[in-house]
Amino acid sequence: MNSKVTVKIPRPLYERIQQVITDSGFSSATDFIVFVLRDLVGDRALTKDEPEQGVKAQFTHDELSEIRRKLENLGYL
Repeated sequence: MNSKVTVKIPRPLYERIQQVITDSGFSSATDFIVFVLRDLVGDRALTKDEPEQGVKAQFTHDELSEIRRKLENLGYL
């Protein structure tokens, strides 16, 4: 079973995302979209064994610094 699915978005939105992520530190539009969606819905990672249990992600200091840098580059901080 593939752990990823394809989501279709309008091309103008995709092109705008490409512009937004230029020099942001995100390596692709997909990385940015996943980041934004996780932020919107929360970091609930559903597992096969625990379909209703949310697993809160714990970030390392380096990961938090990288996220902060990306948000600053996007003008959010």
